[in-house]
Order: sequence, then C-alpha cells, then structure tokens
Amino acid sequence: MYQIVVKPSARKELKKLPVFIATSIARKIDSLAKNPRPEGCKKLVNNKEELWRIRVGDYRILYAIDDSIRIVDIHHVGNRREIYR
Repeated sequence: MYQIVVKPSARKELKKLPVFIATSIARKIDSLAKNPRPEGCKKLVNNKEELWRIRVGDYRILYAIDDSIRIVDIHHVGNRREIYR
C-alpha cells in the first residue's frame, strides 16, 4: 500500500468544494493508496513534476507517484476548467 500525502494547497482546494463532491473526491484519493495508477488515469505531458491525473466527474485530482518510497503526493484538486492553469 502507498501512503497518501495531501499538500496544504490541495487540502484548501478540497475544502472549498461542495460537501457531496468533496466526499467522492476523498474516496477516490483513498483508493489511490491501493492502486496509484487505476484505470482511466493519465500521465500529464509537458510538466516537470511528472504528474498524473484522475477524473471525478467534472473535477480532477493531480498527483505525483514515488514508487521507491511508496508515496502518492496529491498536488491539486479542482474543476477541469481551472485545474491545468
């Protein structure tokens, strides 16, 4: 199992969301501990941090995976219109 680390900025973004959306996103984040590369995830291109993204409706979770120490680092959570800016 991987350890989940949520950056303070991502935690703040998650708190701004409506409760029912935040709950489904939190469940999806928890599932990344078992499988950090679930079906439907994509590796983002043209970024220095080698981020991955996963969809939750109209929202996206951007995260990095460190396989050597088994950590999933959540960087951003937000609406698809705004998350990639």
